[in-house]
Amino acid sequence: MSEPTKRAGKSGASRSKSGPAPAAPAAAKPVKPAGRARTAPTAPPAPAPAAEKPAKRASKAPAAKRPPVAAEPPAPIAPAARRRPSAAATASDAAVRYTGMDATPLPASAERSGKYVYCIVQTTESLRFGPIGIGSEPVEVHTVNYRDIAAVVSDTPLEVYDPTRENVLAHERVNEAVMRGFTVIPMSFNTVFKTREDIVELLRSAYDAFRDVLGKMEDKLEFGLKVLWEPEIVIREIEKENENLRLLRQEISSQKGSTYFARMQYGRLVDSLLQHRSEQLVSEIFAALSDVSIASRANKPIGEKMILNAAFLVPRDREGDFDVKVKEIDARYANLNFKYTGPWPPYNFVNIRLKLERADAE
Repeated sequence: MSEPTKRAGKSGASRSKSGPAPAAPAAAKPVKPAGRARTAPTAPPAPAPAAEKPAKRASKAPAAKRPPVAAEPPAPIAPAARRRPSAAATASDAAVRYTGMDATPLPASAERSGKYVYCIVQTTESLRFGPIGIGSEPVEVHTVNYRDIAAVVSDTPLEVYDPTRENVLAHERVNEAVMRGFTVIPMSFNTVFKTREDIVELLRSAYDAFRDVLGKMEDKLEFGLKVLWEPEIVIREIEKENENLRLLRQEISSQKGSTYFARMQYGRLVDSLLQHRSEQLVSEIFAALSDVSIASRANKPIGEKMILNAAFLVPRDREGDFDVKVKEIDARYANLNFKYTGPWPPYNFVNIRLKLERADAE
């Protein structure tokens, strides 16, 4: 996965798919130009101006095709080791949140080998996805299976990875490859277990929760949408519509003495009107996309120009409908810039935190 391209000019709504999101739960296809880009768990994009909007969509691999994998007989499962993973879960139809766990802190460097976990999938086969894992040299990615679910993992030194661009992209690259053929529950960056047995115990102890979430997220993709505006342009538009604002500006321009109180009043009124306009636009955008998505989440906007930073959960078979609708909205609002990214694993709708608890008996 390459770095997210998240910028769209007003010349056309397009999606771009490059770069990670955070998962973390973000990253972070932009629109207005809306183009889909990848932003990491967690990350996220910039806008651009424009004139006309020819719809332009970045090419991407078919979402439904499963990557080549090789099946092998499941390896024997050893008894749980000294540490026992546990997870608690709550679920709703739209979003699921796991509370309970972040992997045990590891030394900054170590010679022992552990297992880096990328995501959880539903499968009864032992699979290999090729040498695409995180590390100084790409390592083989494979599954650790328990019943009909599996963790997608790679061998790794027992160390904490810095969240560098290269490492985050490597994490995202694996999830991207796996999600082409499977519904995934993404794990947060830097989830490392000491042994295979620890992972099997995690799958065993949280089996019902994982199966529940996999069922709810089956064939669903996440798309990110950021909307930006130029406040000065919007203020000029509001002045044309609001007589009180026009009169205050005229008073400030013509007054010879102190204009302090007039400027304070003008500033407060501008802030209030901008807030109202922003809330109105955001409400209209959410309403327009509600028919082509099954859930949405509003995240905190970044910077003064961003009025919307949202994630949408979309059925895989409605990806095209969602794309068309975003372009329609892009065309409707001439002074808004859209940044449209995806598809992603459902980072904003599934949040898994892991905490390893020491077993009662060694």
